[in-house]
Amino acid sequence: MSLPHKMEVISPDLFSQIHESSLKILKETGVRFHHDEALNIFKKHGAKVDGHIVRFPKNLVEEKLKTVPSTFKWQARNDRHSVVVGDGFLVQPIAGPVHIQDLDRGRRKGTLEDIANIQKIYQSGEVYDLVGMIACEPSDVQQEEKHLHLMYQILRNTDKPVNGFMTYGHHARAQLDMMEIAMGGKQILQNNHCIAVSISATTPLTYTQEALETLLQYVKRNQIATIISLATAGTTAPLSLLGSAVVQNAEMLAGIVLTQLINPGNPAVYCPSATTANLMTGDYTTGTPEGMLINIGNLQMALDYYHFPTRSMPGCTDSKTVDYQAGYETMQNLMMGMLSGSHILNESVGVLDNILTCSYEKTTIDGELIARNKRIWKGIEGSDKNLSIDLIQEIGPGGTYLTHPVTLEHCRERWFPKVSYWGTYEDWVHGGSDDVVMRANKKYKQILRDAPASLIDDELDRELKAYMDSELKRIRAGTL
Repeated sequence: MSLPHKMEVISPDLFSQIHESSLKILKETGVRFHHDEALNIFKKHGAKVDGHIVRFPKNLVEEKLKTVPSTFKWQARNDRHSVVVGDGFLVQPIAGPVHIQDLDRGRRKGTLEDIANIQKIYQSGEVYDLVGMIACEPSDVQQEEKHLHLMYQILRNTDKPVNGFMTYGHHARAQLDMMEIAMGGKQILQNNHCIAVSISATTPLTYTQEALETLLQYVKRNQIATIISLATAGTTAPLSLLGSAVVQNAEMLAGIVLTQLINPGNPAVYCPSATTANLMTGDYTTGTPEGMLINIGNLQMALDYYHFPTRSMPGCTDSKTVDYQAGYETMQNLMMGMLSGSHILNESVGVLDNILTCSYEKTTIDGELIARNKRIWKGIEGSDKNLSIDLIQEIGPGGTYLTHPVTLEHCRERWFPKVSYWGTYEDWVHGGSDDVVMRANKKYKQILRDAPASLIDDELDRELKAYMDSELKRIRAGTL
């Protein structure tokens, strides 16, 4: 049996207190929304709108939270890769770094080639459930045009469930149009949940125009909205861990309510992503255990009180390179996310330097960390359930199980690493004394050598390029 979520940091009797405190904030303090259409939607449904501040009646919040589905299917272009969100945990890639890094060229500005390469790595392994997002900022395309090139590389190199990215309204519309083309028809998006986007509140208690334009585009077309709070305890949220949990909860409830006002029943994922500030400098930090403690409190709320699908951000580290610190901070956060029951583990592979850098080698190593977590999450199952009494009596004192037929029959069920080394010291020296980062460097390069040139046929390629050309002409003519 797979492990139930067991890591709990608040007692259930606090759930109603956190909920009521959040409702008080929403009703009395309100949330700032920088978007006229969103404000009109709130006003139409009975919220009090004063300038950009929306104050929520309690009954409006609680009524709309009931329409959020607890599970939903995330449709992939290749249905074999489709997943159900809300049952078990899924691995979601890195999003938002400025830089890319590897052993050969060090830390540098990213390119579209890097975007394509990272997607190929995600496509290659079973451990990577979801694809897309922005693995690094591509420095070789214009900012106003990058959304088209990013989507093209994602669709060309993967056929797993896709994540888009927060941007301006017409950019979000283009992402959805390209997804629709790739999926094969104009009704596909209305009838299937094919692409998700991360909509982040700006803590404290604010949603920007960019976030809301993206949310409106996605939700109007029945696509997945992952609603994030990135509260930083001590700077953008109270230093108190529970105080930060209340701010996060209020922000996420406000965004989720908006999704349900636009399209009742639309998939919405509750995404606590808090951390704590380095109070000696005020800087953002992700290696702290206290950040995940805040998030686990919110995850308990989502899982046991609201019954929402959930996501956390547990693959992060403050380390600037792929070293021991990167390993223990990442494994700390991944284990806490997995054991708390988070359904999606976001920023889970390749993260360095507080999400400023994506590492090729760490993307590969983190795949193994997640594979370890997945094995732990499965618990004891299959042949391991057998108490083996007859076998123990057959072998008796002083015997060996190594060559017994039962061992040979089930030996391939055992977990085995992809980049860790389990051989002898002598064999390790003879093989070149590579450390784990060097082995990961070789492995990711082999993945790229083996990757197909494209996962779309010529006809779809022409259709996507024709759409991109049309959009690029409008962008360059200033008509968008």
